[in-house]
Amino acid sequence: MRLCSLYSGSSGNSIYVGSDNTHILVDIGMSTKKIVGALHEISLKPEDIDAILITHEHTDHIAGLGVFLRKYGIPVYGTNKTLEAVSHYSNLGKVDFSLFHGIEPEESFQIDDLWVKPISTWHDAADPVCYTLTDGNKKVSIATDLGDYDEHIVDSLSGADAMLIEANHDIRMLEVGPYPYQLKQRILSKHGHLSNERGGQLVRALLNDHIKGIYLGHLSKENNYPELAFEAVKAELFGNPYSNDCRDFNMSVACRSECSALIEC
Repeated sequence: MRLCSLYSGSSGNSIYVGSDNTHILVDIGMSTKKIVGALHEISLKPEDIDAILITHEHTDHIAGLGVFLRKYGIPVYGTNKTLEAVSHYSNLGKVDFSLFHGIEPEESFQIDDLWVKPISTWHDAADPVCYTLTDGNKKVSIATDLGDYDEHIVDSLSGADAMLIEANHDIRMLEVGPYPYQLKQRILSKHGHLSNERGGQLVRALLNDHIKGIYLGHLSKENNYPELAFEAVKAELFGNPYSNDCRDFNMSVACRSECSALIEC
């Protein structure tokens, strides 16, 4: 299986997961032009995409969906409440809603040779989920916009060969930054986003002896820096049972404005 962050951050998110035969996008929060360009960098065409999984309806996860659907007619999967919210997105435009397929949180479903499991999260959206995907041999876990997590989420995401985990903000930068108080409280709550430290704790909980790659993703443009996120997560991993050298986990920060390196597992 393969994992690639096409774009990741508060400005827009889209992630590629695939096998030799099946190609899936998780979210499509950038323009069709940018998504197509990123796919070309990993030797794929938009016509190769078999499905789009939507985590939730916030703009940075669906901004490019309408145009992409009108051009390429790709099936879309999301929880029923999420798809209902997406259908009311003001910039969606006219789309063929027969492409929308409702799914249930915690119930696995199949797209060609990949099994997908949506896992409920507490983010402040209609019915948000994170996802795991597996071909029965290898597993990829993707978890952003969490706010917080519990043992169930850890159990669901565990065992991954590659993963993308949120490291959204530095708490101190957020606290002294320009955001209004209510927005700061929302981001810091269980309905918001994972801090660097909390994201690092989740990464540590998910470590195993067969990890091929870890992305740190969904960084805030205003309240974080890639180097800061990496070092904060690295500190949380100190003393783990596997390795204190992050190079052994192939850990990196997913790029905001360009395609990241492809992880193969």
